[in-house]
Amino acid sequence: MPMTNTPEPHTLPAGRRAGVCLHISSLPGPYGIGEIGAGARAFIDTMCDMQLGVWQFLPTGPTAYGDSPYQPLSTFAGNEMFISIGELLETGLLGHNEVEDLKTLPRNSVDYGALIPIKRRLLETAAERFRSKASDAAKDQYAAFLEAHDATWLHDYAVFRILKTRHDERPWPEWQPAFVRRERKALHELETDAAEQIATIKVIQFLFYQQWKRLRDYAHENGITLFGDMPICIALDSSDAWANREIVRIDEDGYPANVAGVPPDYFSEDGQLWGNPLYNWDNHAANGYQWWVDRLRASSELADIVRIDHFRAFESYWSVPADSETARIGAWEPGPGDAIFDAMRNALGQLPIVAEDLGVITPAVEELRDRHQIPGMRVLQFDVCDDGFELSDVGENSVCYTGTHDNDTTVGWFHGSPDDNRSKDEIDRTRKAVVDVTHGEAGTIHADLIRAAFSTDARLAIAPMQDYLGLGSEARLNTPGTPGGNWRWRVLDAQLTPEVCDNVASMVIASGRGLPHNGTKQQ
Repeated sequence: MPMTNTPEPHTLPAGRRAGVCLHISSLPGPYGIGEIGAGARAFIDTMCDMQLGVWQFLPTGPTAYGDSPYQPLSTFAGNEMFISIGELLETGLLGHNEVEDLKTLPRNSVDYGALIPIKRRLLETAAERFRSKASDAAKDQYAAFLEAHDATWLHDYAVFRILKTRHDERPWPEWQPAFVRRERKALHELETDAAEQIATIKVIQFLFYQQWKRLRDYAHENGITLFGDMPICIALDSSDAWANREIVRIDEDGYPANVAGVPPDYFSEDGQLWGNPLYNWDNHAANGYQWWVDRLRASSELADIVRIDHFRAFESYWSVPADSETARIGAWEPGPGDAIFDAMRNALGQLPIVAEDLGVITPAVEELRDRHQIPGMRVLQFDVCDDGFELSDVGENSVCYTGTHDNDTTVGWFHGSPDDNRSKDEIDRTRKAVVDVTHGEAGTIHADLIRAAFSTDARLAIAPMQDYLGLGSEARLNTPGTPGGNWRWRVLDAQLTPEVCDNVASMVIASGRGLPHNGTKQQ
Protein backbone atom coordinates (compact mmCIF):
# COMPACT_ATOMS: atom_id res chain seq x y z
CA MET A 1 0.00 0.00 0.00
CA PRO A 2 1.31 3.53 -0.74
CA MET A 3 2.19 5.54 2.33
CA THR A 4 -0.46 7.95 3.62
CA ASN A 5 1.78 10.80 4.79
CA THR A 6 3.88 12.36 2.05
CA PRO A 7 7.34 13.29 3.39
CA GLU A 8 8.87 16.69 2.90
CA PRO A 9 11.73 16.84 0.34
CA HIS A 10 14.61 17.61 2.70
CA THR A 11 17.23 15.26 1.24
CA LEU A 12 19.30 17.85 -0.64
CA PRO A 13 21.24 20.71 0.98
CA ALA A 14 19.36 23.91 1.60
CA GLY A 15 19.42 26.43 -1.21
CA ARG A 16 20.96 25.88 -4.63
CA ARG A 17 24.36 24.17 -4.54
CA ALA A 18 27.08 23.01 -6.89
CA GLY A 19 29.23 19.94 -6.46
CA VAL A 20 31.92 17.71 -7.88
CA CYS A 21 32.07 13.98 -8.50
CA LEU A 22 35.52 12.59 -7.71
CA HIS A 23 36.03 9.12 -6.33
CA ILE A 24 38.39 8.63 -3.39
CA SER A 25 40.75 6.57 -5.55
CA SER A 26 41.11 9.52 -7.95
CA LEU A 27 42.45 11.97 -5.34
CA PRO A 28 46.05 13.15 -5.77
CA GLY A 29 48.78 11.84 -3.51
CA PRO A 30 52.15 10.11 -3.35
CA TYR A 31 51.15 6.55 -2.39
CA GLY A 32 49.63 5.03 -5.54
CA ILE A 33 45.93 5.72 -4.86
CA GLY A 34 43.75 8.46 -3.42
CA GLU A 35 43.44 8.26 0.36
CA ILE A 36 41.20 9.63 3.11
CA GLY A 37 43.86 11.54 5.06
CA ALA A 38 45.63 14.80 4.30
CA GLY A 39 45.02 14.55 0.56
CA ALA A 40 41.27 14.31 1.05
CA ARG A 41 41.25 17.23 3.48
CA ALA A 42 43.31 19.28 1.01
CA PHE A 43 40.71 18.52 -1.63
CA ILE A 44 38.02 19.90 0.68
CA ASP A 45 40.10 23.10 0.89
CA THR A 46 40.20 23.16 -2.91
CA MET A 47 36.43 22.70 -3.04
CA CYS A 48 36.04 25.73 -0.79
CA ASP A 49 38.24 27.73 -3.18
CA MET A 50 35.99 26.54 -6.03
CA GLN A 51 32.79 27.37 -4.09
CA LEU A 52 31.67 23.76 -4.48
CA GLY A 53 29.55 22.60 -1.54
CA VAL A 54 28.95 18.90 -2.30
CA TRP A 55 31.52 16.14 -2.82
CA GLN A 56 30.14 13.02 -4.48
CA PHE A 57 32.18 9.83 -4.51
CA LEU A 58 31.52 6.23 -5.53
CA PRO A 59 30.93 3.26 -3.18
CA THR A 60 33.72 2.90 -0.62
CA GLY A 61 33.65 -0.86 -0.01
CA PRO A 62 36.60 -3.22 -0.57
CA THR A 63 36.90 -4.22 -4.22
CA ALA A 64 37.86 -7.51 -5.83
CA TYR A 65 38.17 -8.75 -9.41
CA GLY A 66 37.96 -5.86 -11.88
CA ASP A 67 38.48 -3.29 -9.10
CA SER A 68 34.89 -2.08 -9.46
CA PRO A 69 33.46 -0.18 -6.49
CA TYR A 70 30.06 -1.52 -7.56
CA GLN A 71 31.03 -5.14 -6.79
CA PRO A 72 32.37 -4.79 -3.22
CA LEU A 73 33.32 -7.70 -0.99
CA SER A 74 31.16 -6.19 1.74
CA THR A 75 28.32 -3.70 2.00
CA PHE A 76 29.55 -2.51 5.39
CA ALA A 77 33.37 -2.71 5.29
CA GLY A 78 35.61 0.10 4.07
CA ASN A 79 38.13 -0.21 1.26
CA GLU A 80 41.43 -0.61 3.10
CA MET A 81 43.30 0.75 0.06
CA PHE A 82 41.90 4.20 0.96
CA ILE A 83 43.51 4.23 4.41
CA SER A 84 45.95 7.11 4.68
CA ILE A 85 49.59 6.05 4.78
CA GLY A 86 50.48 9.56 5.92
CA GLU A 87 48.38 9.23 9.06
CA LEU A 88 49.93 5.83 9.82
CA LEU A 89 53.34 7.49 9.58
CA GLU A 90 52.24 10.31 11.88
CA THR A 91 51.01 7.89 14.53
CA GLY A 92 54.16 5.77 14.35
CA LEU A 93 52.40 2.66 13.06
CA LEU A 94 54.67 2.74 10.01
CA GLY A 95 58.19 4.06 9.38
CA HIS A 96 59.12 6.30 6.45
CA ASN A 97 61.59 3.76 5.09
CA GLU A 98 58.83 1.14 4.94
CA VAL A 99 56.62 3.02 2.48
CA GLU A 100 59.19 3.77 -0.22
CA ASP A 101 57.80 1.10 -2.58
CA LEU A 102 54.47 2.93 -2.70
CA LYS A 103 56.22 6.09 -3.89
CA THR A 104 57.43 4.27 -7.01
CA LEU A 105 53.84 3.77 -8.22
CA PRO A 106 52.32 6.11 -10.82
CA ARG A 107 50.59 9.26 -9.61
CA ASN A 108 48.27 9.84 -12.56
CA SER A 109 46.58 6.42 -12.42
CA VAL A 110 46.04 3.49 -10.06
CA ASP A 111 48.05 0.35 -10.79
CA TYR A 112 45.95 -2.01 -8.69
CA GLY A 113 48.06 -5.06 -9.45
CA ALA A 114 51.18 -3.42 -8.03
CA LEU A 115 49.46 -1.41 -5.29
CA ILE A 116 47.39 -4.03 -3.50
CA PRO A 117 50.11 -6.46 -2.33
CA ILE A 118 52.40 -3.64 -1.18
CA LYS A 119 49.76 -1.73 0.73
CA ARG A 120 48.13 -4.83 2.18
CA ARG A 121 51.47 -5.85 3.68
CA LEU A 122 51.96 -2.37 5.17
CA LEU A 123 48.46 -2.31 6.64
CA GLU A 124 48.99 -5.68 8.27
CA THR A 125 52.20 -4.37 9.81
CA ALA A 126 50.43 -1.26 11.08
CA ALA A 127 47.58 -3.31 12.55
CA GLU A 128 49.96 -5.64 14.37
CA ARG A 129 51.77 -2.64 15.88
CA PHE A 130 48.47 -1.08 16.90
CA ARG A 131 47.50 -4.20 18.78
CA SER A 132 50.79 -4.22 20.72
CA LYS A 133 51.54 -0.50 21.14
CA ALA A 134 48.28 1.45 21.02
CA SER A 135 47.52 3.81 23.89
CA ASP A 136 44.82 2.94 26.39
CA ALA A 137 42.57 5.60 24.82
CA ALA A 138 43.02 4.10 21.34
CA LYS A 139 42.34 0.61 22.66
CA ASP A 140 39.15 1.88 24.27
CA GLN A 141 38.07 3.35 20.93
CA TYR A 142 38.82 0.05 19.24
CA ALA A 143 36.81 -1.84 21.87
CA ALA A 144 33.86 0.48 21.23
CA PHE A 145 34.21 -0.15 17.48
CA LEU A 146 34.07 -3.90 18.08
CA GLU A 147 31.06 -3.51 20.36
CA ALA A 148 29.22 -1.57 17.64
CA HIS A 149 30.07 -3.73 14.61
CA ASP A 150 31.52 -7.14 15.43
CA ALA A 151 28.29 -9.07 15.83
CA THR A 152 26.48 -7.45 12.90
CA TRP A 153 29.07 -7.62 10.09
CA LEU A 154 32.71 -7.22 11.13
CA HIS A 155 33.47 -10.73 12.35
CA ASP A 156 31.81 -12.38 9.36
CA TYR A 157 33.73 -10.07 7.04
CA ALA A 158 37.08 -10.89 8.68
CA VAL A 159 36.45 -14.63 8.48
CA PHE A 160 35.30 -14.26 4.87
CA ARG A 161 38.53 -12.47 3.89
CA ILE A 162 40.67 -15.15 5.57
CA LEU A 163 38.80 -17.91 3.79
CA LYS A 164 38.95 -16.12 0.46
CA THR A 165 42.73 -15.80 0.78
CA ARG A 166 43.08 -19.47 1.74
CA HIS A 167 41.07 -20.44 -1.36
CA ASP A 168 43.29 -18.43 -3.75
CA GLU A 169 40.76 -15.57 -3.90
CA ARG A 170 38.16 -17.77 -5.61
CA PRO A 171 34.46 -16.90 -5.16
CA TRP A 172 33.01 -18.49 -2.03
CA PRO A 173 30.74 -21.01 -3.82
CA GLU A 174 34.00 -22.61 -5.03
CA TRP A 175 35.43 -23.08 -1.51
CA GLN A 176 35.55 -26.31 0.44
CA PRO A 177 31.94 -27.46 1.02
CA ALA A 178 32.19 -27.15 4.82
CA PHE A 179 32.95 -23.42 4.46
CA VAL A 180 30.47 -22.87 1.65
CA ARG A 181 27.75 -24.19 3.94
CA ARG A 182 29.17 -22.48 7.04
CA GLU A 183 29.39 -25.65 9.08
CA ARG A 184 29.86 -24.67 12.72
CA LYS A 185 32.74 -27.04 13.46
CA ALA A 186 34.76 -25.92 10.42
CA LEU A 187 34.25 -22.24 11.22
CA HIS A 188 35.20 -22.73 14.89
CA GLU A 189 38.44 -24.47 13.91
CA LEU A 190 39.27 -21.68 11.47
CA GLU A 191 38.54 -18.94 14.02
CA THR A 192 40.92 -20.64 16.46
CA ASP A 193 43.65 -21.25 13.88
CA ALA A 194 43.43 -17.78 12.30
CA ALA A 195 42.64 -15.69 15.39
CA GLU A 196 45.61 -13.34 14.87
CA GLN A 197 44.79 -12.76 11.19
CA ILE A 198 41.13 -12.13 11.99
CA ALA A 199 42.11 -9.57 14.62
CA THR A 200 44.40 -7.85 12.10
CA ILE A 201 41.56 -7.43 9.59
CA LYS A 202 39.34 -5.97 12.30
CA VAL A 203 42.00 -3.43 13.29
CA ILE A 204 42.43 -2.40 9.65
CA GLN A 205 38.69 -1.72 9.45
CA PHE A 206 38.92 0.29 12.66
CA LEU A 207 41.70 2.39 11.14
CA PHE A 208 39.55 3.06 8.07
CA TYR A 209 36.56 4.16 10.11
CA GLN A 210 38.63 6.34 12.44
CA GLN A 211 40.24 8.13 9.51
CA TRP A 212 36.89 8.52 7.76
CA LYS A 213 35.36 10.12 10.84
CA ARG A 214 38.13 12.73 10.84
CA LEU A 215 37.48 13.38 7.15
CA ARG A 216 33.75 13.78 7.66
CA ASP A 217 34.24 16.07 10.63
CA TYR A 218 36.60 18.23 8.53
CA ALA A 219 34.06 18.37 5.70
CA HIS A 220 31.32 19.50 8.05
CA GLU A 221 33.57 22.11 9.69
CA ASN A 222 34.01 23.61 6.22
CA GLY A 223 30.40 23.42 5.12
CA ILE A 224 30.92 20.53 2.70
CA THR A 225 28.21 17.90 2.20
CA LEU A 226 29.46 14.35 1.54
CA PHE A 227 27.44 12.50 -1.10
CA GLY A 228 27.91 8.73 -1.12
CA ASP A 229 26.79 5.92 -3.40
CA MET A 230 25.10 2.60 -2.65
CA PRO A 231 24.90 -0.18 -5.25
CA ILE A 232 21.40 -1.60 -5.05
CA CYS A 233 22.75 -5.12 -5.58
CA ILE A 234 25.32 -6.95 -3.52
CA ALA A 235 27.99 -9.08 -5.15
CA LEU A 236 27.54 -12.84 -4.99
CA ASP A 237 31.19 -13.04 -3.96
CA SER A 238 30.71 -10.98 -0.82
CA SER A 239 30.62 -11.55 2.90
CA ASP A 240 27.00 -10.32 2.83
CA ALA A 241 25.84 -13.13 0.55
CA TRP A 242 28.03 -15.73 2.28
CA ALA A 243 26.95 -14.88 5.83
CA ASN A 244 23.35 -13.82 5.16
CA ARG A 245 22.26 -15.98 2.26
CA GLU A 246 18.62 -15.72 3.26
CA ILE A 247 18.62 -12.17 1.86
CA VAL A 248 19.33 -13.34 -1.71
CA ARG A 249 17.95 -16.01 -4.02
CA ILE A 250 20.69 -18.65 -4.07
CA ASP A 251 20.76 -22.38 -3.38
CA GLU A 252 22.55 -24.09 -0.47
CA ASP A 253 25.76 -24.21 -2.48
CA GLY A 254 25.66 -20.49 -3.20
CA TYR A 255 24.49 -20.51 -6.81
CA PRO A 256 21.66 -18.38 -8.22
CA ALA A 257 19.18 -19.53 -10.84
CA ASN A 258 18.72 -15.95 -12.03
CA VAL A 259 20.90 -12.85 -11.77
CA ALA A 260 20.57 -9.08 -12.08
CA GLY A 261 21.22 -6.87 -15.06
CA VAL A 262 19.55 -4.35 -17.35
CA PRO A 263 18.15 -4.84 -20.83
CA PRO A 264 19.77 -3.21 -23.90
CA ASP A 265 20.19 0.53 -23.41
CA TYR A 266 22.32 3.57 -24.28
CA PHE A 267 25.48 1.93 -22.92
CA SER A 268 25.18 -1.52 -24.49
CA GLU A 269 23.14 -3.14 -27.27
CA ASP A 270 23.34 -6.44 -25.34
CA GLY A 271 22.26 -4.86 -22.08
CA GLN A 272 24.41 -5.20 -19.00
CA LEU A 273 24.76 -8.62 -17.38
CA TRP A 274 25.88 -7.80 -13.85
CA GLY A 275 25.65 -11.32 -12.46
CA ASN A 276 24.59 -10.16 -8.99
CA PRO A 277 22.18 -12.39 -7.06
CA LEU A 278 18.60 -11.21 -6.83
CA TYR A 279 17.10 -10.33 -3.46
CA ASN A 280 14.64 -12.60 -1.69
CA TRP A 281 12.16 -9.80 -1.08
CA ASP A 282 9.74 -12.07 0.82
CA ASN A 283 12.39 -12.70 3.48
CA HIS A 284 13.25 -8.98 3.68
CA ALA A 285 9.59 -8.11 4.15
CA ALA A 286 9.16 -10.78 6.84
CA ASN A 287 11.65 -9.05 9.17
CA GLY A 288 10.66 -5.49 8.37
CA TYR A 289 13.53 -4.87 5.93
CA GLN A 290 15.95 -4.79 8.85
CA TRP A 291 18.99 -5.52 6.67
CA TRP A 292 18.14 -2.49 4.54
CA VAL A 293 17.63 -0.35 7.63
CA ASP A 294 21.08 -1.40 8.87
CA ARG A 295 22.58 -0.79 5.43
CA LEU A 296 21.21 2.73 5.08
CA ARG A 297 22.20 3.54 8.67
CA ALA A 298 25.77 2.42 7.93
CA SER A 299 25.88 4.46 4.72
CA SER A 300 24.62 7.50 6.61
CA GLU A 301 27.56 7.22 9.00
CA LEU A 302 29.87 7.85 6.03
CA ALA A 303 27.89 10.35 3.97
CA ASP A 304 25.16 12.94 4.38
CA ILE A 305 23.34 11.92 1.19
CA VAL A 306 23.37 8.51 -0.51
CA ARG A 307 22.64 7.85 -4.16
CA ILE A 308 21.07 4.42 -4.63
CA ASP A 309 22.27 2.97 -7.89
CA HIS A 310 19.59 1.44 -10.15
CA PHE A 311 16.67 2.77 -8.13
CA ARG A 312 14.14 1.41 -10.60
CA ALA A 313 14.69 -2.12 -9.26
CA PHE A 314 12.70 -1.19 -6.15
CA GLU A 315 9.67 -1.08 -8.46
CA SER A 316 10.71 -3.89 -10.82
CA TYR A 317 14.02 -5.47 -11.77
CA TRP A 318 15.43 -7.31 -14.78
CA SER A 319 15.91 -11.01 -14.00
CA VAL A 320 18.24 -12.92 -16.34
CA PRO A 321 18.87 -16.71 -16.34
CA ALA A 322 22.24 -17.27 -14.67
CA ASP A 323 23.62 -19.20 -17.64
CA SER A 324 22.91 -16.39 -20.13
CA GLU A 325 25.81 -14.82 -22.00
CA THR A 326 24.09 -11.44 -22.37
CA ALA A 327 21.24 -9.57 -20.68
CA ARG A 328 19.12 -9.51 -23.83
CA ILE A 329 16.80 -12.27 -22.61
CA GLY A 330 15.18 -11.68 -19.24
CA ALA A 331 11.97 -10.67 -17.50
CA TRP A 332 10.83 -7.84 -15.26
CA GLU A 333 9.92 -8.99 -11.76
CA PRO A 334 8.23 -6.87 -9.06
CA GLY A 335 10.33 -5.15 -6.39
CA PRO A 336 9.27 -4.25 -2.84
CA GLY A 337 7.79 -0.86 -3.75
CA ASP A 338 6.62 1.49 -1.00
CA ALA A 339 7.10 -0.98 1.83
CA ILE A 340 10.89 -0.77 1.92
CA PHE A 341 10.91 3.04 2.08
CA ASP A 342 8.20 3.14 4.72
CA ALA A 343 10.23 0.68 6.83
CA MET A 344 13.45 2.66 6.49
CA ARG A 345 11.72 5.95 7.25
CA ASN A 346 9.97 4.51 10.29
CA ALA A 347 13.34 3.38 11.65
CA LEU A 348 15.58 6.25 10.57
CA GLY A 349 13.42 9.29 9.87
CA GLN A 350 13.82 11.37 6.71
CA LEU A 351 15.59 9.32 4.05
CA PRO A 352 18.90 10.81 2.84
CA ILE A 353 18.43 9.19 -0.58
CA VAL A 354 18.89 10.28 -4.19
CA ALA A 355 17.49 7.94 -6.83
CA GLU A 356 19.62 6.89 -9.79
CA ASP A 357 16.62 6.77 -12.11
CA LEU A 358 18.32 6.54 -15.49
CA GLY A 359 17.65 4.06 -18.27
CA VAL A 360 14.28 2.35 -18.82
CA ILE A 361 12.06 4.32 -16.46
CA THR A 362 8.32 3.73 -16.36
CA PRO A 363 5.57 5.91 -14.89
CA ALA A 364 5.34 3.42 -12.00
CA VAL A 365 9.00 4.05 -11.11
CA GLU A 366 8.49 7.81 -11.26
CA GLU A 367 5.40 7.57 -9.09
CA LEU A 368 7.27 5.50 -6.49
CA ARG A 369 10.10 8.04 -6.40
CA ASP A 370 7.73 11.00 -6.20
CA ARG A 371 5.49 9.51 -3.50
CA HIS A 372 8.51 9.45 -1.23
CA GLN A 373 9.82 12.83 -2.44
CA ILE A 374 13.14 11.24 -3.39
CA PRO A 375 15.22 13.43 -5.72
CA GLY A 376 16.06 11.94 -9.11
CA MET A 377 18.89 12.50 -11.57
CA ARG A 378 19.13 14.39 -14.84
CA VAL A 379 22.21 13.88 -17.02
CA LEU A 380 22.68 16.49 -19.72
CA GLN A 381 24.79 14.20 -21.89
CA PHE A 382 21.61 12.14 -22.28
CA ASP A 383 18.99 14.86 -22.19
CA VAL A 384 20.34 17.38 -24.70
CA CYS A 385 19.85 14.90 -27.56
CA ASP A 386 16.17 14.35 -26.77
CA ASP A 387 13.81 16.11 -29.16
CA GLY A 388 12.37 19.24 -27.61
CA PHE A 389 14.53 19.16 -24.48
CA GLU A 390 14.94 22.46 -22.69
CA LEU A 391 16.93 23.22 -19.55
CA SER A 392 13.68 24.35 -17.92
CA ASP A 393 12.57 20.70 -18.03
CA VAL A 394 14.93 19.92 -15.13
CA GLY A 395 12.91 20.05 -11.93
CA GLU A 396 13.90 21.46 -8.54
CA ASN A 397 13.89 18.19 -6.60
CA SER A 398 16.66 16.67 -8.68
CA VAL A 399 20.42 16.48 -9.14
CA CYS A 400 21.58 17.70 -12.54
CA TYR A 401 24.85 16.31 -13.96
CA THR A 402 26.89 17.07 -17.04
CA GLY A 403 27.83 13.37 -17.05
CA THR A 404 28.43 10.57 -14.57
CA HIS A 405 31.28 8.20 -13.77
CA ASP A 406 29.92 5.88 -16.49
CA ASN A 407 29.97 8.54 -19.20
CA ASP A 408 32.86 9.75 -21.28
CA THR A 409 34.09 13.18 -20.26
CA THR A 410 32.12 16.02 -21.83
CA VAL A 411 35.02 16.87 -24.14
CA GLY A 412 35.41 13.23 -25.20
CA TRP A 413 31.66 12.82 -25.67
CA PHE A 414 31.38 16.00 -27.72
CA HIS A 415 34.28 15.27 -30.07
CA GLY A 416 34.05 11.46 -30.12
CA SER A 417 36.77 8.98 -29.19
CA PRO A 418 38.42 6.09 -31.07
CA ASP A 419 36.34 3.48 -29.24
CA ASP A 420 33.07 5.46 -29.46
CA ASN A 421 30.05 3.25 -30.19
CA ARG A 422 28.28 6.11 -32.01
CA SER A 423 28.44 6.70 -35.75
CA LYS A 424 29.91 9.89 -37.19
CA ASP A 425 26.40 11.12 -37.95
CA GLU A 426 25.34 10.50 -34.34
CA ILE A 427 28.35 12.41 -33.03
CA ASP A 428 27.60 15.28 -35.40
CA ARG A 429 23.98 15.37 -34.21
CA THR A 430 25.21 15.38 -30.60
CA ARG A 431 27.50 18.33 -31.30
CA LYS A 432 24.69 20.33 -32.86
CA ALA A 433 22.27 19.49 -30.05
CA VAL A 434 24.63 20.46 -27.24
CA VAL A 435 25.60 23.73 -28.95
CA ASP A 436 21.92 24.55 -29.48
CA VAL A 437 21.10 23.93 -25.80
CA THR A 438 24.15 25.61 -24.27
CA HIS A 439 24.71 28.36 -26.89
CA GLY A 440 28.36 27.40 -26.52
CA GLU A 441 31.16 26.41 -28.85
CA ALA A 442 33.53 23.49 -29.35
CA GLY A 443 36.53 25.00 -27.59
CA THR A 444 34.68 25.65 -24.33
CA ILE A 445 32.02 22.95 -24.45
CA HIS A 446 32.94 21.49 -21.03
CA ALA A 447 32.43 24.85 -19.32
CA ASP A 448 29.35 25.56 -21.42
CA LEU A 449 27.67 22.33 -20.32
CA ILE A 450 28.60 22.99 -16.68
CA ARG A 451 27.01 26.45 -16.90
CA ALA A 452 23.93 24.86 -18.44
CA ALA A 453 23.65 22.41 -15.51
CA PHE A 454 24.16 25.26 -13.05
CA SER A 455 21.42 27.30 -14.76
CA THR A 456 18.72 24.69 -14.17
CA ASP A 457 16.24 24.71 -11.31
CA ALA A 458 17.85 21.58 -9.81
CA ARG A 459 18.78 22.21 -6.20
CA LEU A 460 22.07 20.43 -6.79
CA ALA A 461 24.20 20.50 -9.96
CA ILE A 462 27.30 18.32 -10.24
CA ALA A 463 30.09 17.83 -12.75
CA PRO A 464 32.87 15.24 -12.66
CA MET A 465 36.27 16.73 -11.90
CA GLN A 466 37.36 15.78 -15.44
CA ASP A 467 34.78 18.24 -16.82
CA TYR A 468 35.91 21.08 -14.56
CA LEU A 469 39.41 20.47 -15.92
CA GLY A 470 38.27 20.18 -19.55
CA LEU A 471 39.87 16.76 -20.05
CA GLY A 472 39.21 14.35 -22.91
CA SER A 473 38.51 10.64 -23.20
CA GLU A 474 41.93 9.76 -21.80
CA ALA A 475 40.52 10.75 -18.39
CA ARG A 476 37.39 8.59 -18.57
CA LEU A 477 36.91 6.65 -15.34
CA ASN A 478 34.72 3.75 -16.47
CA THR A 479 33.35 2.29 -19.68
CA PRO A 480 30.38 0.03 -18.81
CA GLY A 481 30.53 -3.47 -20.24
CA THR A 482 34.32 -3.54 -20.55
CA PRO A 483 36.25 -6.00 -18.38
CA GLY A 484 39.40 -4.06 -17.49
CA GLY A 485 41.25 -0.77 -17.49
CA ASN A 486 38.58 1.07 -15.49
CA TRP A 487 38.58 2.98 -12.19
CA ARG A 488 42.22 4.06 -12.68
CA TRP A 489 42.22 7.78 -13.49
CA ARG A 490 43.64 10.19 -10.90
CA VAL A 491 43.86 13.96 -10.77
CA LEU A 492 47.23 15.56 -10.11
CA ASP A 493 47.90 18.38 -7.66
CA ALA A 494 49.42 20.35 -10.52
CA GLN A 495 46.05 20.34 -12.31
CA LEU A 496 44.22 22.00 -9.41
CA THR A 497 45.73 25.42 -10.03
CA PRO A 498 44.54 28.72 -8.56
CA GLU A 499 43.39 29.68 -12.07
CA VAL A 500 41.22 26.56 -12.33
CA CYS A 501 39.78 27.21 -8.86
CA ASP A 502 38.99 30.83 -9.73
CA ASN A 503 37.33 29.84 -13.01
CA VAL A 504 35.13 27.27 -11.31
CA ALA A 505 34.28 29.66 -8.48
CA SER A 506 33.26 32.31 -11.00
CA MET A 507 30.81 29.91 -12.67
CA VAL A 508 29.38 28.81 -9.33
CA ILE A 509 28.93 32.33 -7.99
CA ALA A 510 27.40 33.57 -11.24
CA SER A 511 24.79 30.82 -11.03
CA GLY A 512 23.85 31.65 -7.44
CA ARG A 513 25.15 28.32 -6.13
CA GLY A 514 28.03 29.60 -3.98
CA LEU A 515 28.83 28.49 -0.46
CA PRO A 516 27.09 30.37 2.37
CA HIS A 517 30.47 31.16 3.98
CA ASN A 518 31.93 32.36 0.64
CA GLY A 519 34.34 29.47 0.40
CA THR A 520 36.52 30.69 3.23
CA LYS A 521 38.19 27.74 4.90
CA GLN A 522 36.94 27.40 8.45
CA GLN A 523 39.54 27.42 11.20
